[in-house]
Amino acid sequence: MSSTASPPDTRTRILVATLDLLSSGDGNAVRMSDIAKRAKVSRQALYMHFKTRAELLEQATYYHDHVLNSDARLAASRAAPTGAERLEAFVTAWADYIPKIYGPARAFLDMERHDPEARAAWAKRMEDMREGVEAAIRALERDGDLGLGPSPDTATDLL
Repeated sequence: MSSTASPPDTRTRILVATLDLLSSGDGNAVRMSDIAKRAKVSRQALYMHFKTRAELLEQATYYHDHVLNSDARLAASRAAPTGAERLEAFVTAWADYIPKIYGPARAFLDMERHDPEARAAWAKRMEDMREGVEAAIRALERDGDLGLGPSPDTATDLL
């Protein structure tokens, strides 16, 4: 009896290969040719799905979030009735998430020093995270719990 599960599509194979390579070692050594080889596709096929390395790296982070179900992880924060509960749920979700994304994140941090495409992809990812932090800080401000300390923008940057 044959399996009814279909093999992953080419785009998914490329994203999985990218994450595998980022997680398995030196992110600085991950080239498009390495990814194509791991995904068992030609470089031409890889570029048909992802026009630039930066796009591929960015999309790999979003795919990783999808696989790890980051929306469900953040649901409690997004639904929290108070700013304090939202902030606590957000920090808890991220503290639990960091070990799960450590491999690719470490590779991005290694690469960003000298790789403009990796730096751009990582900056986009961190901007997305900042938006979550900002939502929690704005909820604290709405509830009057931010106090007389830093402005919401400064508090967001500090957190």
